[in-house]
Parts: sequence; C-alpha cells; structure tokens
Amino acid sequence: MQVIQSKEEALHYNFSSGKAIYLQLAEKLELSIVAGVYEPGEKLPPVRELAKEAKVNPNTVQKAYKLLEDKTLVTPNRTHGNFVTTNKELLDSAKLALAKKHVASFLIKMNDLGLKKSEIMNLLKETDLNLTGTSNEAKI
Repeated sequence: MQVIQSKEEALHYNFSSGKAIYLQLAEKLELSIVAGVYEPGEKLPPVRELAKEAKVNPNTVQKAYKLLEDKTLVTPNRTHGNFVTTNKELLDSAKLALAKKHVASFLIKMNDLGLKKSEIMNLLKETDLNLTGTSNEAKI
C-alpha cells in the first residue's frame, strides 16, 4: 500500500481493472482523509477539477463523493462543495477500520503462503528495520 504524504501525491491516480473506478477513487480519497492529507473541515477538490485531474467522468467523482458522504467522512454543501468531516472520533474510527481491513488482508496472504505467526512477526521486524534503519520493535 502506498503512503500518501501530500495532496500532490494524493492527486496521482492509477486505476486498475477489475474494480469500479468510483470505488477505487473513493478508497484513495478515504485513505487521504484518514491519513490527514485532507484536514478535518477542509474543502475537497470540486467535482469537475478532480475529474479532470483523475481523468475520469465527473459522474464518477460524484459517485465516489457520495460513498464518502454515506460513510459520513464527507459533508456536502450545495453551494460550497464537499468538506471533510470535523468529527475527530469518526475519523479515528475510520482510520482504525481501514487499518484492520489491510491487516486482515495481509494476514490472509501470509497464511496462504504457509507462514506461522512467529515467522510473520520476524518478517515484519526485519522489514521495518530495513525500511527505517532502526528497530521500531515497541511499535510492533
């Protein structure tokens, strides 16, 4: 999974086949929101602007925004656009739910490879050490 650290990175879209584009767009926006790329209360890009940037139909962006609205992560304002919720507890809950989803997917894949829990933990620690140059054992 790609770590999104800025709005510029958040606006790079590479869609894959096999999954509806509006779902992929909604997932990318949700990740950007819970990761703090878009601050609570911040206005999201207008539908037409985002459609142009992502090279998709404006209806696709509207469907993605509607999904985020249904999750109450986005609050629409007819005359001013779409805004990230200011509900900190909701954002924290959405971040945790997304993290759990990715962890479950990871563990299923590791299980499919036949790895044991101890092997997975060692792999995580080794990879973390390689990525950061220092051990973050207390975090794992």
